[in-house]
Amino acid sequence: MADLPPLNGLRAFEVSGRRLSFRAAADELGVTQGAVAQHVRQLEAYLGLMLFDRLPKGLALTSVGRSYHSRVSSAFQELREATDQIKPEPGKVLISVTPTFASKWLIPNLPEFAERHPEIDLRILATEKLSSFHSDGIDLAIRQGAPPFGAALEASRLFRQDVIAVVAPSLLGQVKGLALADQLARLPKIHDTHDLWPRILGALDVEDLSTRKLRLSQTALAVDAAISGQGVALVNRFLASRDIAAGKLAELGPLPPVEGHDFYLLTQRRSGPNPAIDTVLTWLRSKSD
Repeated sequence: MADLPPLNGLRAFEVSGRRLSFRAAADELGVTQGAVAQHVRQLEAYLGLMLFDRLPKGLALTSVGRSYHSRVSSAFQELREATDQIKPEPGKVLISVTPTFASKWLIPNLPEFAERHPEIDLRILATEKLSSFHSDGIDLAIRQGAPPFGAALEASRLFRQDVIAVVAPSLLGQVKGLALADQLARLPKIHDTHDLWPRILGALDVEDLSTRKLRLSQTALAVDAAISGQGVALVNRFLASRDIAAGKLAELGPLPPVEGHDFYLLTQRRSGPNPAIDTVLTWLRSKSD
């Protein structure tokens, strides 16, 4: 396996190839023009190839230099991204949440947080996958489930699971005056990945008489479908509270409780305080039920 070329030469070559000028590269790197030119000559000597054509008013990459520069630039960019991912940034907090939690609760509440704490750069990683505090570089996570979540994690409950049935007011008018069991029996059902309808209908001893069913991959999509009048969706109360208050949804109920799988705030056990993370934690906990 070949040894690595001189790293100073690679850096000088990468910048010079972008700027096509040893002088401009020297300004960017904070060294002399002669130092940049020397590093590039040493790299060319190591490779036994000419990477630049020296012109009266600058530089031009040779054909082999152009190809080499593309790969060297990609390698430096990969190093920058890897460093950015692990390098602590004061004021930056990365939180991992599900897409439904992000769209139905966190993003609508962000203006309040930003107004109170403009100095904090709160970043959101919205994914259904379980994120890693180490490999994904996250600082906080919110997940639905039940403890324990891991020996290295601290968990505090944010929201209890409180499942309600929601429907567009226009669709509710079709079954107005009927008992809850009859309403649920007749209205079309919107299913998500939690698939709670069989449990709810079984607990109420209700037979599903609707002929139309819609199945979606996320609760947020089920709620949006309910708003558009596609049927009844099951959702945790705190995720639908804004749409109910705005008159976009009406609640059917009461429903039998669905135990377990509350929403928890997960943090890594730390040896010392982190002011930005602690601020976000305090704000989130102030919003919990």
